[in-house]
Amino acid sequence: MAYLNSRPRTPKVCPVCGEDVPPKSLACPECGSDHNTGWKKNAATYDGLDLPDEDEFNYDEFVEREFGGGAPPSKMGLNPIWWITAAVLLLAWVVSLIF
Repeated sequence: MAYLNSRPRTPKVCPVCGEDVPPKSLACPECGSDHNTGWKKNAATYDGLDLPDEDEFNYDEFVEREFGGGAPPSKMGLNPIWWITAAVLLLAWVVSLIF
């Protein structure tokens, strides 16, 4: 019984890769970190994101690529068929009130 109490609790989320760790598991099912390796506290090699460095990212280029620099969108209005439909329905409602 002393062995169970001497072992630290398993984290709910792996501090290395961020995956959920099942309760009472001995290691992370994704990256293999466990209690014996200290859950690999030196996680610099396991960031898991593979994102470019901040120096490589050009925000202005990203905005241009994603949203373009073209003309602003044209003003959208209701299609004339909906104005006609509204007028016909309004006329039918008024006629039903009169007769």
